[in-house]
Amino acid sequence: MKDAGLLTERNISKCTLNQKGFTLIELLVVVIIIGLLASLVAPKFFGKLGSSRQKTAKAQIELLGQALDEFRLDNGRYPTTEEGLEALRKKPEGLPNWAGPYLPKAIPKDPWGHNYVYKCPGEHGDYDLLSYGRDGEPGGEGEDKDIVSWE
Repeated sequence: MKDAGLLTERNISKCTLNQKGFTLIELLVVVIIIGLLASLVAPKFFGKLGSSRQKTAKAQIELLGQALDEFRLDNGRYPTTEEGLEALRKKPEGLPNWAGPYLPKAIPKDPWGHNYVYKCPGEHGDYDLLSYGRDGEPGGEGEDKDIVSWE
C-alpha cells in the first residue's frame, strides 16, 4: 500500500519538472520598470539635495554672524577684512578684551567646499558675509545663487 503523505523519488522528480522560473524577458521588463521609476524619482531627490545645501549655508552664515556679534561686543568692532573670520578663533594683535575663541571649532567651509567671503566694512551693512554657491562665482541662479548675510 502506498503512503500518500510521503514523497518518493519519483514524486520529487515530477515536482521539479513542473516548476517554472522567470524568463530572461520577464527579468528585463522588471529591470526596465525599476530604471524608469528611478529616472522619475532621482531628479526630485537631487533637487532637494541642492536646496538643503543652500539652507545649510544660510544656517552657517547666521552662526558665523552670531560669533561676529560676540566679537564686536567684546572688542567694540568687527574683525577687519584683513583679520578675517580667523579672528574668531585666534586673537588679533591689539585687542585686550578679546574673549575668544568665539567658535568652538575651525571656520567651516561652505557646503560646496569654498571659503566664506567676509568683508568689513561691508557694502550692505557693518560687514558682508557670503557664499558664492556651487559655482564659487558671484551671481548665479538656482544652486549657483549667492547666499548672503544681509537678506
